[in-house]
Amino acid sequence: MTFLWFIIGLGVLVAGAELLVRGASRLALAFGISPLVIGLTIVAFGTSTPEVAVGVKAVLVNQPDLVTGNCLGSTMFNVLLILGACAVIAPLVVAQQLVRLDVPIMIGVHVLLLALGLDGKISRLDGLILFAGVVAYSIFAIRKGKKESPAVTAEYDTAYGKRKPGRSPGELALHAGLIVGGLALCVLGARWMVDSAVMLARAWGVSELVIGLTIVAAGTSMPEVATSIVATFRGQRDIAIGNVVGSNIFNILGIVGVAGLVAPDGIAVAPSVLRFDLPVAIAVCVACLPIFFTGHSISRWEGAVFLGYYVAYTAYLILAAQQHDALPAFSAVMKWFVLPLTVVTLAVVTWRAVRARQEAP
Repeated sequence: MTFLWFIIGLGVLVAGAELLVRGASRLALAFGISPLVIGLTIVAFGTSTPEVAVGVKAVLVNQPDLVTGNCLGSTMFNVLLILGACAVIAPLVVAQQLVRLDVPIMIGVHVLLLALGLDGKISRLDGLILFAGVVAYSIFAIRKGKKESPAVTAEYDTAYGKRKPGRSPGELALHAGLIVGGLALCVLGARWMVDSAVMLARAWGVSELVIGLTIVAAGTSMPEVATSIVATFRGQRDIAIGNVVGSNIFNILGIVGVAGLVAPDGIAVAPSVLRFDLPVAIAVCVACLPIFFTGHSISRWEGAVFLGYYVAYTAYLILAAQQHDALPAFSAVMKWFVLPLTVVTLAVVTWRAVRARQEAP
């Protein structure tokens, strides 16, 4: 029954996020806002609404590990699984300049979270700093979005529709109702998901952090899954990548920021998060740099590597939670063979790309 309530909560949460994004997007179009700006802000942030709802609920019931676990787990899920799956479906070519600028920002906000959490807690002041980052990033995205190429702008126009100013009051009220209804469903779904996740962690004998890094992170990332994969099938690959990268930035700045402001005594950061999970999340973000740098694309083989690493990361969490006998051998193979091989491969690919650019007329 507990797992059933978790699934029901997930369904309600995803449905709420869909209503929220749809209502906000149509309302923005009605007021004449560019579809490109809608995609860069409202959609990317709206698909992160489940994480926000879960984060706020978790701190209110004093479950801080679910906040950090959910945010960092979503980073792994978004980059390794969603981008990996999208690239395997069709190689992702990045024409959008903003996405390439967003990758260093994504790395920077994760490093900022590590710096703020070194004292073992995200205080209200830390939360305010992170939330201020959301505001600054939104302004940055809107200003940069106005300078995008016509091809990228047309891609977003096709996905979200043309500007339609001057809608009737009834239509505006309907869009506002979708937003309110979506928020209500997100709050309700988050309550069921968090309560069920805590009970599952206790029943399975694993920490709430592991549950947050895996099941909760995957569940709350379902809107990103749907948006990015559908965009890939439609050939709207800038949207697929922009949604993932933008959501990762918002997950750290918005979710941890809002949760830090709401939490009465701040958010406790577990030592294992500082030693392992956060550094791994930073490494995953850094791994995007050479991929975007080499021709501004993610090929099928690079997508397959991302998917493989997500499977390996999840397997490590499960083995570590159970203290399985296979954990030392698994860790040794990853540390001394898989990781070095990946680093060497990315270095060679980057070097070849640099040489090709230097030799080009």
